[in-house]
Amino acid sequence: MATVSDFLIRVFSPIKSGYIFVRHEIVTNTADFVGRRQPLVWLLAFGIGVVVALAAVLFRLAIGLVQLPWLGTMSENVVTATEKLHFSLILGAPILGGLFVGLCLKFIPRQRTSSVAEVMEARARGGRGLPFWHGLSSALLTAVSLGSGASAGREGPVVHLGATLATALCNLFSLAITTRRVMLACGVASAVSASFNAPIAGVLFAHEVILGHYALSAIAPVCIAAVAGTLITRLVFGDVAAFVIPGHQITSYLEFPAFALLGVTCAAVAVIFQFALTGTDWVARHIPMPLWLRPAVGGAAVGLIALAYPEVLGVGYETTDAALKNNLPLMLMLILLVAKTAATAITLASRFGGGIFSPTLYLGAMAGGSFGLIAASLFPELASSEGLYSILGMGGVAAAVLGAPFSTTVMVFELTGGYALSIALLITVSISTGLTLAIHGRSYFHWQLETRGLELREGAHRWLIRTVHVSDFMDELSEGDPRELCESEDAKIVRLVPDDDLETTLRLFDTSGTYRLPVMRDRESLEIIGFVRHVTALDRFNKALIEASREEHT
Repeated sequence: MATVSDFLIRVFSPIKSGYIFVRHEIVTNTADFVGRRQPLVWLLAFGIGVVVALAAVLFRLAIGLVQLPWLGTMSENVVTATEKLHFSLILGAPILGGLFVGLCLKFIPRQRTSSVAEVMEARARGGRGLPFWHGLSSALLTAVSLGSGASAGREGPVVHLGATLATALCNLFSLAITTRRVMLACGVASAVSASFNAPIAGVLFAHEVILGHYALSAIAPVCIAAVAGTLITRLVFGDVAAFVIPGHQITSYLEFPAFALLGVTCAAVAVIFQFALTGTDWVARHIPMPLWLRPAVGGAAVGLIALAYPEVLGVGYETTDAALKNNLPLMLMLILLVAKTAATAITLASRFGGGIFSPTLYLGAMAGGSFGLIAASLFPELASSEGLYSILGMGGVAAAVLGAPFSTTVMVFELTGGYALSIALLITVSISTGLTLAIHGRSYFHWQLETRGLELREGAHRWLIRTVHVSDFMDELSEGDPRELCESEDAKIVRLVPDDDLETTLRLFDTSGTYRLPVMRDRESLEIIGFVRHVTALDRFNKALIEASREEHT
C-alpha cells in the first residue's frame, strides 16, 4: 500500500502544483485585467466606435447638403454636375464658402480648423487638448469648405472629430493617461474605418500614426471600435468598396522593375506636394491680409483653376475613380497632377477646412495612371493596364506624405479590393516612403507639429520634456520657506512659473547651478507659490520615460 501511495503522490503532486499555478495565473491576470478597468475600456471602445461612425455619416451628409444648392446633387459626382453649371457658380461657390468660413474662423480657438496633427498632439499630451465645441465647429466649417468646392480631403477632419468625441466620452470617467490615449486611438480607428469602409486600415492607422506603437493591450479596444464604426457605415451606405474597379492582374514578373521605378515617381510627386503645401503656407503667413478674407481669396483662386479643370473641386473621388477605371487620357492626368497640387495647397494655406488623405490618393492615381500609359506605350507586351498602376500610385504617394506605409498599403487593398497586387504595392510604397523621408525627413503631419514646437518623430524624450509642466511636480511651500522675493535683492534669482515645461526647467537648473528654484504665480509677480528641486525634476523625467516605455510594451 505504501508503494501505491507513493506512486499516487508522485503522479498527482505535479498535477496539483500545476493546478495551483494555473489558478494563481488566472486569478492574478483576471484581477489585473479588471483592476485596469479593461471591461469598461472595451465597452467604451464599442460606444466610441458607434458614436464616431454616426458622426462620420452626418459629416458626409453635411457636405452633400452644402453642395446641393449650387451643384444640384449630394453625390460625389462633382465633375459630372459641373458640366451643366454656369461658370459663375463654379467660380462663386468657393468664394462664398470661403467668405463664410473666414468670418467664422474669428470665433473659434486657434483661428483654424483641425485635422490629424491636432490628434497626434493630443496623444502626446496624455489624451487632452481636444475641446468638444472646437471639434464640432471645426467639423462644421470643414463641411462648408468641402461642400463649397474647396480642394481637400474629408477623412482627416473626421479623424479629428472622432478623437474629439472619444475625448468627450473619456471625460465622463476617471481614466488613466495610458487609457485615455487608447480611447483616442479608438476614435481615430472608427473614423478611418467609417470614412473608407476599411476596418483593418483603421486599426493600423490608429496604431501607426496616433499611438506610435502596437501594444497588445490597445489592440482589442481599437479593433472593437473599428468594427463598430464599419458596421454602422455599412448599414447606412452598404458594404461596397470606396472605388469599384475592374479586376487587375500583373501581366509579367518582368514588370517589377517598373513597379520600383513607379515608387521613385511617387516619391517625386509626394516630395513636390509637400513642398507645395509647406511653401504655400509660408507665403500665405507672410501676406498681410485680414483673417476673414483669406479663405475667400483662396476660394477665388481655386474657382479660377476649376473653370478650366473642375476635377480639382472637392474631395475628388469621381476623378480618382475614373483613373482607376482607365477612363482618363494621359495629358489630362498630367495636367491634373499640377492643378490638384496647386488647388489643395491654396485651399489649406487659405485656412479652408480639410485634410490631405483624399488629395494624396488623387495625386497617386494620376501619377500611377500616367506612368502606366507611358509604360504601355514603351513595352506594350509587358505592361499591365494603367488602372493597376493607378492603384499602386495611390499607395505610393499617400504612404509617403502621410508617413503611414503599413496602414496606407492595407487601406488601398480595402478601398479597391486589390489584394492580389500586394507584392507590387509593397515595392512601390517602400521605395516611395524611403526616398521621401530621405528628402523631407518627416511626414506632413510631423512638419505641422514641428511648426508648433512639438517634435514627436525623435522619440518620447523629445516631447515628454515639453508636455510635462512645473505644476505637475513642484513642491508646495513649507514652514520657513519665503513667500515673496525682494525686488531689489533677489532680482537676479532664476525663477519659474507653473506653465513652464520640463525642458525649460532642466535648462534653468543647468545654467543656474542651483539645486532648487522658486515658482512664481506669474511672470510679473514676486509671490512664491512653491519650489522645484533639481532631483525632483530629473525624477519626474525618468518616471515619464519609464511610463512611456511600459505603455508601448504592454
